[in-house]
Amino acid sequence: MGDVLILGEMQTGVLDDKTRELISVGKRLAADLNVGISVVIAGDAVSAGAEQAATYGPDRVVKLEHPLLKDFTPELWLTSLEQACKLIQPQVLLMTHGPVSMELGPRLAYRLNSQLTTDCIDLAIDPGDGRLLRTKAVSGGNAIAVFKCPGDPQMATLRSKIFEPAEAVDANGKIEALAPEIDASMIRVKSIEIVKEEVVSLDGARVVIAGGAGLGDKDGFELLEDLAKVLEKSFDSVMIGCSRVAVDKGWISSDRQVGLTGSIISPEIYVAVGISGASHHLVGMIRSQKIIAINTDKGCNIFRVADYGVVEDYEKMIPALIERLEESS
Repeated sequence: MGDVLILGEMQTGVLDDKTRELISVGKRLAADLNVGISVVIAGDAVSAGAEQAATYGPDRVVKLEHPLLKDFTPELWLTSLEQACKLIQPQVLLMTHGPVSMELGPRLAYRLNSQLTTDCIDLAIDPGDGRLLRTKAVSGGNAIAVFKCPGDPQMATLRSKIFEPAEAVDANGKIEALAPEIDASMIRVKSIEIVKEEVVSLDGARVVIAGGAGLGDKDGFELLEDLAKVLEKSFDSVMIGCSRVAVDKGWISSDRQVGLTGSIISPEIYVAVGISGASHHLVGMIRSQKIIAINTDKGCNIFRVADYGVVEDYEKMIPALIERLEESS
């Protein structure tokens, strides 16, 4: 039986936390299958990344190195990963749900004669047949479905910020090198320019202030913006979020949505204003370090997970909070 194989990713020379989350999930799946866990790191010079990955407990790390893999060129990465998979023959292949996996995943699944399930929120092994159970939101987030698909390797992309990243262990995995057989003639699309976006994404904010149906209308977000400006004096990244209801009503753009059909976040502070706490919303913010809820309904679900709860009209509470924060700053 083949290993559980993880496609690792690097960010500015450091192993991405999303990869550590995959390693954490991969260890659980590998234990249930009674197989090993491997991580493949692709690029030009990836020794540092491979050494980092080895500290988090995989059985082995495969360095997929070639000068042409210095930049992300889909055709070359696709062919390199195809060759690696045919050599390693993994039973399960996991990737983070992001630009790289969405570019490579479907095409790789086709080449390997398998099937890919994207944007999963949980993974498990069916004890009956050892197949991968892939849990994800369907019908616009109104339902949760579990999929089991034919084809090997069993492939899935996993949404980030759901599982705790793997911690470093004492015994490092062994590192192996693999040079893919690729050349420049395989390149069909060339990147002319890479423009770095200077916007902090919602899942990267230290503080998120989110509004829901309880705001009454879109003007309520102006008050949340006022609170955000005050908090920016103490935190370097404060962003406004929202529940799905606020998006559906047209009060705010969908890129600010927190929840199963939006962003999964884990900020230092999450302030939920006028949000009842539906299950699909709680999935998106339950890993926040501190949760503060403001709502007039003392029986709403959000208070069940909140560290601090205030049963009060937000139009009274927020101005009072702003005044107190300004006094203490």
